[in-house]
Amino acid sequence: MLKKINNKFLFYLIPFLLGIITSFSLPPYNLFLLNFFTFSFFFIFFLSNFKKNTWKSFIIGWLFGFGYFLTNIYWITNSLTFEEIFKPLIPIALLLIPLFLGLFYGLATYICSFFNLDRNYSSILIFALVLSVTEFIRGTILGGFPWNLIAYSWSQNLEFLQILKLIGTYSFNLLSITLFLVPAGIFFNKSQSSKIILIISLVFLMVINFYYGKSVINNYNNKAQNINLDTTIKIISPKIEIDRFFKNEDPSIIINELIKLSKPSLENTIFVFPEGILTSIFLEDIYIYKNFFKDSFLENHKILLGINSNQNSKIYNSMVVLDNNLNVLNKYNKNKLVPFGEFLPLENIFSKIGLKKITQGYVSFSSSNDRKILQINNIKFLPLICYEIIYSGRLNKSGEEFNFIINISEDGWFGDSIGPQQHFSHSIFRSIEEGKNLIRSTNGGISAYIDATGKVKNKIKSTEKGVIEVKSYKKISNTFFSTQGNKIFFYFLFFYIILIFFIKKRGR
Repeated sequence: MLKKINNKFLFYLIPFLLGIITSFSLPPYNLFLLNFFTFSFFFIFFLSNFKKNTWKSFIIGWLFGFGYFLTNIYWITNSLTFEEIFKPLIPIALLLIPLFLGLFYGLATYICSFFNLDRNYSSILIFALVLSVTEFIRGTILGGFPWNLIAYSWSQNLEFLQILKLIGTYSFNLLSITLFLVPAGIFFNKSQSSKIILIISLVFLMVINFYYGKSVINNYNNKAQNINLDTTIKIISPKIEIDRFFKNEDPSIIINELIKLSKPSLENTIFVFPEGILTSIFLEDIYIYKNFFKDSFLENHKILLGINSNQNSKIYNSMVVLDNNLNVLNKYNKNKLVPFGEFLPLENIFSKIGLKKITQGYVSFSSSNDRKILQINNIKFLPLICYEIIYSGRLNKSGEEFNFIINISEDGWFGDSIGPQQHFSHSIFRSIEEGKNLIRSTNGGISAYIDATGKVKNKIKSTEKGVIEVKSYKKISNTFFSTQGNKIFFYFLFFYIILIFFIKKRGR
């Protein structure tokens, strides 16, 4: 692998296999140490085989990305198994989506080919810089799909993740890629002493970040203000089969099941139910079932749930807060919609050949641009529905102070695959970035209560149902990243560019 590969089969196979191996660094496997091997050998392979401004340079990254995404998002096709119209599309989606996402890695290696990279330390910085920029583009272009950035391989290492409070996920992704490339320096034509310094620097930076994170966690546990809530928050995690979307099941059956699971008592309580749990009715029709709620819930009870709403002839995926008389106290319409799941891109074209969105119904959802802090009693929270938890940077558009992030989701579309576990890992990153306790209620996914350091205080597995009660939380001030957002990433890019020029100048 340190020399040019002349065998075409091996040329295509090696980056593809390295991408597959890299995917096992992500949740639920979390073998992040693999990345030091796979990224370093991917880089060396590229240096040995790329040609400037050629298809060959592009295909190295494309095949790596294809292998990477083929093995970590295959579960998306499970959502196509519920309706006959989509089943023929399963093999197409299984290949087409990873092939498309792999284009971003292909773009990165193609761009890198113009820099005439060689086996030197500045090349590591350039490669990491370009790859992280294309990952940022993937996470933002056309609505973005920032799923499974390399940074998520650290999901189970909370000490390393506390730096997110300062720099956010995209900057951390840049640093992660750089660290994973450092072992490639062993194969450079450099002095033994410089290689030793490089590896020592890698270990030193990791140790410093680890102890910084450990200090942040200890300060939070020992010094953060503990606040007892005068209202109990109950996170309800049902396990209702996803085929309810297509059976037009009587909503009263589901309502009774939710009430039974909730076990309403006399105390002040907020009941947090998942996204779209009542599939056969709109918010405007829920009053039909008023007696079910009024007979079970009290005046000091508030109900938060996800439900479709109809407004000005547009359909929204909404999070609403109701009282026991089903009066709407607060409402949030989803900002970020799932392509093909909630809306059909190029709908005028695809609808003519019989395609529709994957979820129930033929009409696409509309998105809202408004996300305000909602309030129930004395509790203020940032609302995020399902897919919105995967986005990093300035989630709180108003800048208003709040107590919790509340994320509701329907993960039953993906069965008992690795998808719900990957989705859950994004919640850990958002809680650390924003410095807020996070409440997550899902159906068919992982429901949990996560503190501001990303520690999972309590959770219910995707294969189970149950209830989590939250009666207190630790409060900290807003994080630096929560106030600055992703412009920090661009500061890092500027720093890398200066560092690259500095290293090259010293080299000359």
